[in-house]
This record gives sequence, structure tokens and C-alpha cells, in this order.
Amino acid sequence: MADAPPGELVRVAVDAPQHSGLSGPLDYASEQALTSGTLVRVPLGKRELLGVVWPGLAAPAPGLALKPVAAVFDALPPLGADWCRLLDFAAGYYQRSVGELASAVLPPQLRELSPGQLAARLRKLARKPAPAPAAEPARPALAPEQAAAVARIEAQVGGGGGRPLLLFGVTGSGKTEVYLRAAEAALAAGRQVLVLVPEINLTPQLEARFTERFAALLPQPLAIVSLHSALTPAQRLQNWLAAHLGHARLVLGTRLAVFASLPALGLIVVDEEHDPSYKQQDGARYSARDLAVWRAHDLKVPVVLGSATPSLESWQHAESGRYERLTLASRIGGGALPKVRLFDMKALPAAPGVTTALTAPLLAALRERLDRGEQSLVFLNRRGYAPVLHCGECQWKSDCPHCSAWRVFHKRDRTLRCHHCGFTERVPRACPNCGNHDIAPIGRGTERLEEQLAEALPGARVLRIDADSTRRKGELEAQLQAVHDGEVDILVGTQMVTKGHDFRRIRFVAAVNPDGALFSSDFRAPERLFALLMQAGGRAGRDAAGEGGSEMWVQTWHRDHALYQALARHDYERFAADQLAERRSAGLPPFSHLALLRAEARTAEAAKAFLDAAAALLQDAQVLVYPPVPHAVARVADVERMQMLVEAGQRARLQAFLRAWVPALIALKRERPEFRAVLRWAVDVDPLAI
Repeated sequence: MADAPPGELVRVAVDAPQHSGLSGPLDYASEQALTSGTLVRVPLGKRELLGVVWPGLAAPAPGLALKPVAAVFDALPPLGADWCRLLDFAAGYYQRSVGELASAVLPPQLRELSPGQLAARLRKLARKPAPAPAAEPARPALAPEQAAAVARIEAQVGGGGGRPLLLFGVTGSGKTEVYLRAAEAALAAGRQVLVLVPEINLTPQLEARFTERFAALLPQPLAIVSLHSALTPAQRLQNWLAAHLGHARLVLGTRLAVFASLPALGLIVVDEEHDPSYKQQDGARYSARDLAVWRAHDLKVPVVLGSATPSLESWQHAESGRYERLTLASRIGGGALPKVRLFDMKALPAAPGVTTALTAPLLAALRERLDRGEQSLVFLNRRGYAPVLHCGECQWKSDCPHCSAWRVFHKRDRTLRCHHCGFTERVPRACPNCGNHDIAPIGRGTERLEEQLAEALPGARVLRIDADSTRRKGELEAQLQAVHDGEVDILVGTQMVTKGHDFRRIRFVAAVNPDGALFSSDFRAPERLFALLMQAGGRAGRDAAGEGGSEMWVQTWHRDHALYQALARHDYERFAADQLAERRSAGLPPFSHLALLRAEARTAEAAKAFLDAAAALLQDAQVLVYPPVPHAVARVADVERMQMLVEAGQRARLQAFLRAWVPALIALKRERPEFRAVLRWAVDVDPLAI
């Protein structure tokens, strides 16, 4: 391609490979003046890539002939200055290039279209028919606590934002109705609303709720859209364009939707704000919750963070006054929180099978609920039939040849499956090590629990919901509907069924084998366990009707543990205070700020050598760099994984260190031949799992 004649100069954010060291926008020549935010196609090496014209003046090196912009998407309005600011902040904070981030968050189909094809899509979008007219919905009366929360949010909608609002409401307290009323206020003011949910499987449920409420108020085509990875590329592009053009007034989505282009954004809601799913685990490892808070602050619009078990970071911000806390302490309609019974496994008589998940008292409790015609939920956060197969003769176990982990036995299709790399084999007829035919499962997953419940309670309609039972499109929706319709007596599930679902008929919840997280090396494990158990218990007794009270049963070997004692009292505030006191004394987040440098190589020695060299690159008396250690699962898909923790008392100090360190890491990998053995490395700022 010939170089362009002198003309306009533009900066373009384009996805350049990390090892090139090109982290900022690149300079190009253009035949016409281009507004920042305009989408273009530009050459980079031998490829032609999608790029975004970036704010700021181009400053090429003297005498350097610039490549020309290849094509301009002039049918599409430019992305807003606020969108560019959001990406600039996110790229800087999470130590990625702005072009890489822009490429990751724009709809993938944009990369494949020419300006003419995109113009055709826009014309098709303009011809979209309006939905059928909808009746005005009934709006439930607000409880006093709900009304007070709505009033505070409405005040911020009309007053140009304020402090982030932490909506702390027990499960079943009507947080969704508060979101709906807040959205109503923002829509009435002519603004757009962004609602984030942690899991894709919650999006259709919330979408149905918002559509029912706002279909009459928003009769235009594509006024309510969703954005998540389960959409087809064409759907995702259509919904993104509707949001960008302002047609979509209400956008519901998972973490990626925090980057949606919304020119009239007036309210952001982050439901279940504590959920780890808001943190991206590869590429640019951003936190959608934290970016939602930053975006709201930048635009001076309200942001509502809702949870029954807020993250300790958000709780600490509320305690210190940085966030404003709105509390919903009571369930709607007079429903009581389930009574928590801590069942002490040590009280069972010593006998074979004492470690079983289905103890005789638990089965009796399930049978009692069954006789009353009530639904029960049995929660076990481990899918598959059994965690491992074992040979009693030679002690062989079903380890994965490619990972430092066990392959899980799945009885339904008679496979051993690694949940880390996906390696799957048929179950061997005999022990592959010694030939013994008597190989048996050890431990228990949801598949085995489902089978044992069906055997122990004949006639009970048992349904399992986990990642294995809902693989095919539409399966999850059908199974959830069966629960809602009363076609299920006992629901067995992983954490998938504990989040956000409004099961009106469930009166009894049992958590079996939850103790493992109490003794994890990850300092966040207790926080995650408490949230998970509170959420699981929150599925019970959401309808005030029923003969007996709702109950949550926790089978534990550590009944007196402070976490379980706080759970029994539904006392999140006590739990949070204890955890924050521990974190403060240990100098852990939110009282310090962390980053992880991760390295992957074919050998652990190569990964460790790279991390050791990285540690020697930069010294700062206020930043502590710990020695490298292996990941919890050190080998995945024949790749060894090591990590190194970086800690600072102040966020600004950590950021300054990382800004100087990352370019040095890029140079280290590029210039030292011995580090070519390192396959990948990445910096993870504010890591969730350590």
C-alpha cells in the first residue's frame, strides 16, 4: 500500500501485539479530518485492522511517512469522549494497551464488516418493527425501606450523581423492585439505564422482569436489549448498535456490558455486586463493578451496587463514608429468613459412611418436606459424579496427565473429565496401573447426589441443575421453569442455582460438605463461602405462605466456627467486621493493594527464572515483591504456571510501580533469549484468587 500524501494526521487505537511494546494509539495519515471516536480500518504490518480514532494530537517522528487510513465507517456516529475516557482509564489501570482493550470490548462482527456492510446493517436496524402494544403493568406498593432507597436514588438521578450507593438488602427484600423504580426515574428524565448481572443465566430472567415493567413505557423497537457472550455475533452487534445510537433505553448485560457505548447514560445498577464473575480472568483482567463505579463518577450519574452479602471492599467503603449505604432489612410480604440449623457431623455415631452427605437426619427432614408438598434445594458446589476414581489395591487415582489435578468421574456418559483442560477419556474397565477391576469413586458430586437422593426417596421428583446438565441451548430455562411450575420436589445444584433465582415454592435448603473453603490458602475463601451459603439459604421461604417455617440445614464438622455462627444469625455485619479486623491486622485488601505477575512455560524452572528476573528489574521501598510460587493448580494442559505477588500500602504507589515495570517486562521478554521459553505472562491488578 502506498504511503499517503500529506494531509490530516490522526491517532488510532489499534490492537498491537503486547510484545511489540506499542501500548498507545498509533499515528496515521487521513485525507479528511476525523472526529475522535470514529471507527476506521488501518494497516498494521501485513494486516488491516479495526481501529478507533483517539483523542489527542498526532506527533509522528520527523521525516516519517505515515500509512493512510484505509477506510472510514462514516455511517456510524463516533464513539463518545466519555467512552474513550473509560477505555483510557481501564487500559492504564489494568496495564493493557488501549487498542487491545478497544478491540476486545467492541462487537466482534465489527472487525469483519466494511463501511458499506455496516451502513446496510444500520438501514436494516432502522426498519426494525415495533413490538406489539403492551398493557400498563401493575406496580407493587413499596415497603417503607424500599421507598426510602428509591427516594435517595431518584435524588441522585435528578441532582447529578453523588456517592456510590450500596443497596444492602437481605435475600427477598425487594432489591429488584428498587432497581425498577430507579430505572423508571432515569428513563423519565430521558436517560439510558445500564443494569449489570454476574451470570448469563440471570439475564433472561431479569430481562423478562424489566420488559414486563417497561414494555408499555418503551414501545419503540429495541428499546430494551441485552449484551452478553451467549448472543450470536449478529445479535450482539445489533444490540450494541441500538445502545450506541440511543435506541436502546435499557441495557442489561454481564461484565462486558460495562463498556457499552451509551450516549445518554443516566443510571448504572450492579446486581449481586460481590460476585467474582464481575472480574475478567484473562486478557485485560478488569473488574466490571469497579469500572461501573468509575464510569458513574466520571459522568456524575448514580451507581447502585446491590447485594445481600456485599464484597468486603464495598462494605469498608460504606463504613468509611466513601459509599452511602441503603438498607433493606426485611423480606417483602412478611416472609421470614430461613432458620439456620448447623448440624454437627461429630454428633453422629462413629460408623462406616459417617462422612456421607446424606445423613439419616437430613433424609428425614427432606422426607418431611416432601410429605408436605414443599420443594427442597440440596446445594453441593461440585459437579460430576465423584471428584476422583480410586484403586484400593495400588492406590492409583484418576489424575489428569496434562494437569496437576484429578479428572472427575461423570457417570452419565461414563467419562473421566478434567475440569481444567477438558481432557476426557472413557472410564477404564480396570485399573490402568495394576489391572484391578475394583476401582471405585471417592467423594461426591451433584450427579452422584442426585442418584442417591432418588434411591433414598423413591417417588420424589429430583432434578439436577449444574454446568453439565444445562449444556444445550434452552435446557437451563426449561429446567428452571419446571422448578417454578412445581414439577420438581428436590432440586440438586451447584452455585448456579443459588444466585438471584426467585423460587417461590422452596422451603428447605441443605448445604452438604461446605467445610473445604474454611481452610483454603486464599484469604478471600471465607468471604466467598459466606456469600454462597447466604445466597443458597436465601432461596428458601421467599413466599410467606406455607405450613411450617423455611429452614436451612448446614452439615459441618466445625459447628462452632465463627463463619457458621454468623450465618446462623444471618449476621453479615458481624461477619464483615470480624473479617475486616483480620484483614487490617494482616495488611490485606482493602487495607493494601495487590497485583499478580503470572508466567506460564513448559517447565516450572523457566517460569520461575522469568519471575525472578522480573523481581530484580525495579526496586521501590514502598512496594513489596514476594518470591514466585506455583498456582494452586500448577500445571494445566501441559503448561506450568507460576505467580508472584506485588503489594503496596497505597493504590497510587502500586500503579506508579506497575507503569514503570510493565514496559521493562516487555523488554525483558523480548531481549533475553532464555525467556523465549515463557509462553505467556500477564499482570493481574486487584486479583481475586491468589
